[in-house]
Amino acid sequence: MNPEAIRDKVAVVGAGCCKFGENWDKSPEDMIVEAAFDAYEDAGIEAPQQQIEAAFCGAVYPNRGTAEVADGLKLYDRPISMVQNYCATGTDAFRFGVFGIASGLYDTVLVVGFDKPKDRGVSGPSIATTGVRDLPMTPAGWFSLCAARYFETYGAGREDLAKIAVKNHHNGTLAPKSMLKREITVEDALNARMISWPFGLYDCAAQSDGAAAAILTRADLAKNFRDDYVLVKAIAIALGANPQADPDFDFLRWKPTVYAAKQAYAQAGISDPFKEIDVAQVHDCFTLTELLTYEDLGFCEKGSAKDHIASGTFDLKGELPVNTDGGLKTFGHPTGATGVRMIYENYKQLQGKADARQVPGANVALSHNIGGAPQACGIAILANP
Repeated sequence: MNPEAIRDKVAVVGAGCCKFGENWDKSPEDMIVEAAFDAYEDAGIEAPQQQIEAAFCGAVYPNRGTAEVADGLKLYDRPISMVQNYCATGTDAFRFGVFGIASGLYDTVLVVGFDKPKDRGVSGPSIATTGVRDLPMTPAGWFSLCAARYFETYGAGREDLAKIAVKNHHNGTLAPKSMLKREITVEDALNARMISWPFGLYDCAAQSDGAAAAILTRADLAKNFRDDYVLVKAIAIALGANPQADPDFDFLRWKPTVYAAKQAYAQAGISDPFKEIDVAQVHDCFTLTELLTYEDLGFCEKGSAKDHIASGTFDLKGELPVNTDGGLKTFGHPTGATGVRMIYENYKQLQGKADARQVPGANVALSHNIGGAPQACGIAILANP
């Protein structure tokens, strides 16, 4: 593999996002149109039927697959591809868009991530309740096992997780398109209804509907769209063995995050992520997942996350702000949309257009998704030219 093969060859020149939430009054096409036309307007695209050469869409629960994008946007006479990689779906769709540009096949493409799980009539993903070795297979049950092991090993506790929830709820109040806009306290989090010990209600991301979009083009064409474009430095996907069948799984890390971070940092030329990354959006399906990710991405040493949480390292005004828009905690998790929504936030941060949640001087941004298959991770790194 040539780790520098895509660096600086692809630019993001537009991004859009619909309001995430329980969008009972919107179809998938409605959300796709809202996100895509937000991105078109941002990129100055007035004739998408002529300017968009291909579309890469990510969705885990599509009703009609690529037809929802084709019909909604009237993009019929060009390739439209569907990407599915469970919770890493949005990042993987972006990856295919980057490859399409970097290969020289296309000049300008659209990436759309969307899902409308609320219409499925269930409160969360379809899951089995037991599996190999009878370990719980609900997402909360699975990550709660990791939490118990982490607490025992490193002396962390529910208070550390509660502080992550408080941070993300605060940041979400500053994001116009988030679903939940409610400040909470550590006491609120600790006293909330228990879901799966040690996770209370506020430790768990909500389910929601949503869509997000990005316009990608060749880096040498980016100034035809705007001066404040953003470059793609890295895009990585990695998988790991099923933890329930992996004798080396220690419940203290998410292996694919470690693998994907190694790929992404090599592509971007990053050797010290804590010092070289200015802002990050990570997959906080549970507060414990965000805590593990701090360490798995190399932002801090293994076992030290609780100290950084206590000192505010990852707060909005900290040394390395994480989940500046409130993350999955306040946007919810429409599976295929999440990765693209993170890229939307990082794009705004790098342009200095994130308003009250802006990280001053942000020049390098990372986004991170983890999820099924049974372990996967996607990471994208964007930067100003």
